[in-house]
Amino acid sequence: MFIDNVTIHIKAGDGGNGCVAFHREKYVAEGGPSGGDGGTGGNIVFKIDEGTNTLLTFRYKRKFIAENGGDGGTEKFHGKNGEDTVILVPPGTVIKDAETGRIIKDMSDCEPYTILKGGRGGWGNRHFATPTRQIPRFAKPGLKGEEKDVTLELKMLADVGLVGFPNVGKSSLLSVVSSAKPKIANYHFTTLQPQLGVVKTGEGKGFVLADIPGLIEGAAEGAGLGHDFLRHVDRCRLLIHVIDISGTEGRDPIDDIKKINSELERYSPELASRPQIFAANKIDATVLELADLSDFEAYVKDELGCELFYISAATREGVDELMWRTAEMLEDLPPLTIYESEAEPMPEVSDDGEREIIVRNVNGVYYVEGEWLMQLIDSVNFGDRESIAFFQRILKSSGVIDALTAKGCEDGDTVNIYDVEFDFIG
Repeated sequence: MFIDNVTIHIKAGDGGNGCVAFHREKYVAEGGPSGGDGGTGGNIVFKIDEGTNTLLTFRYKRKFIAENGGDGGTEKFHGKNGEDTVILVPPGTVIKDAETGRIIKDMSDCEPYTILKGGRGGWGNRHFATPTRQIPRFAKPGLKGEEKDVTLELKMLADVGLVGFPNVGKSSLLSVVSSAKPKIANYHFTTLQPQLGVVKTGEGKGFVLADIPGLIEGAAEGAGLGHDFLRHVDRCRLLIHVIDISGTEGRDPIDDIKKINSELERYSPELASRPQIFAANKIDATVLELADLSDFEAYVKDELGCELFYISAATREGVDELMWRTAEMLEDLPPLTIYESEAEPMPEVSDDGEREIIVRNVNGVYYVEGEWLMQLIDSVNFGDRESIAFFQRILKSSGVIDALTAKGCEDGDTVNIYDVEFDFIG
């Protein structure tokens, strides 16, 4: 089965929590706080797997989560860092944000790409010791690892793409110019998935040729098989447009060209503008007279301004000349397209730059919400006087107290911050 588009969920590891501990050793006075820091969570890393050309491995596994960092220990022991999760993808995979479609990374080079970073580990209580707070009984929790849904879209790395209607001989042509072994039969839609082959042109040179499943009219709207695979010719620098010139099926070559180019234009105007070479195939079985081809030649050469080769994939007649000319044209064309990463949009912030604070009055209880407050609640030891004093200072300096007052909260009213309730004191 060929899979070239899939959405997966990825999450980096959470950072480990800092430790609350105190050094205790016989004959050692004033040991002090000794809580170690939590370890960093593992990253999510994408890496190219040169031996694959499909996303089939993601058919059943759609969720990838990196290892969390270990919690800090006593005696200033640092928690274990989480292991990275490495996701292998075929060359040419484009990683996109599933929600916005933004291109995050084009995996067309061999360098691993870290897409999500693990959360930092929290500080142990030794970091909070001061001359006036010598016994801190609180530590920081680790930060959450990043997570998101991404779409993996495979766009094959081929220099040249074969386009045309089904059963015009694209697979036969690929089989005689490369070592690829596509399925060949005399019926429509023999090719059910893109096929790649390397065409050697001597002296260590060559190019990659892709056989794309045949297009039909309406392919740009999803008809037939070709629409699903048109993305694989997005990178191609040159298109070989294969036409059945034999006339055995009663097709009009000019009409076929117009329909295929129309589908390319509707799918991607930029793709339709790529240089084309026309390969009139099946001349060994032609029933048309030379005079019948004059209008066809005039259309290709004069109106479209393209080069035309008469070939027979079955007998190899004209095939070598076509391949040599293809190689010559590639030398003057730009390199394969590498899609640039698109910048992530800046998050919306309020004009005063403050953290988001939401206050709701529900039956006399004031509920305070804000993602950053969850982190604050986790870091507070409500059994320690100094930790509670630290919590109160943060509420005041961050504007939570002012937000509660603005909503009408008065002394003695109940405040709830993520299930932690206390009486308000303004």
